[in-house]
Amino acid sequence: MSREQTVAQPEADAVVRSASLAGQRFRFRDHYEVGREKIREFARAVQNLHPAHQHEVDARKLGYDGIIAPPTFSSVIGMSVTRALLETVLTDYDLSQVLQTDQVFEIFRPMTAGDRITTEIEIESVRSFGDNDFVNVKFLLSNQDGEVAVQGTTTIVARRGVEVDPGIVEAVENISMHMRPAEIAGVSSSDVLTPLEGPAPAAPKREFTAVNTTPGFEDVSAGTVLPPATARVTRGDLANYAGVSGDPNPIHFSDRAAELAGLPTVVAHGLLTMGLAADYLTSWLGDPSAIEKLAVRFAGFVPVYPAAAGTIEFTGKIKSVDPDRRAATVLLTGTSEGKKLFGRAVAEIRLT
Repeated sequence: MSREQTVAQPEADAVVRSASLAGQRFRFRDHYEVGREKIREFARAVQNLHPAHQHEVDARKLGYDGIIAPPTFSSVIGMSVTRALLETVLTDYDLSQVLQTDQVFEIFRPMTAGDRITTEIEIESVRSFGDNDFVNVKFLLSNQDGEVAVQGTTTIVARRGVEVDPGIVEAVENISMHMRPAEIAGVSSSDVLTPLEGPAPAAPKREFTAVNTTPGFEDVSAGTVLPPATARVTRGDLANYAGVSGDPNPIHFSDRAAELAGLPTVVAHGLLTMGLAADYLTSWLGDPSAIEKLAVRFAGFVPVYPAAAGTIEFTGKIKSVDPDRRAATVLLTGTSEGKKLFGRAVAEIRLT
């Protein structure tokens, strides 16, 4: 069962495997249409409370015609694309033995309601370390005008040569979310990804756009500490996020699945904690579109017991500033029950 946890990163002498996979590029066959209600649902699921995620009038104050998607919204698109990749290209791995360790979102323009998003992905590398393969996948999301909305990377760890107890497989199948069948309306899963030829496109050039943040650039400097905040997640929040995001992993809503995975109880999704970190940052900034990049390495989990909410304590500090762009780099921390959730969490922001 895929989950986010601490996994030793490959050393410099790690063996590079599956050279034929590295560099392969694909386009997801269908586009994704960003719906207004989907944005609202996702914003509620990750507790991103800025009104620009809910109301057009508030989005227009920030310069956008429609409500804008939260900073981690592209994870909804990435969930189905990553699964398609594992089902059709990275077929050597058992889906039950896949973990996510790193996630990077670099946002060039917020997705807005009505956008039609096309997705391109590239397997950048596959490296082995012990029994684990570290697969680094780059993604590029573009809108109907050919403008890049989000690019980033996902690193997953897939275990090789591990036989899963058939009893565990059956138990998980009986509690997992139902996913799409292998074929829908004559389109098999193997046709979901279209191979692309030639080199990957050059990195997009970032355009200057105005932001409307509560702290101005003159209000911060290297070492400035952000006010701490606490987020709470309940079993209901986990079930809601699982449905909205399309994450089928039962360790986030089934005590039996969590037990089989060796966890003390049900745990929060790593990407949910990342979304909560984005809200922590947005609450301070006052403008979600001011977040240009958010990068997290997952290192722990948030336990959520049946009758008590899980809690996350967030803090942040300005690492450096860029006067030319009126920008800053922020180091974020998140802890639950005194344990670190992120091995690394960095955000790049712009300020008024």
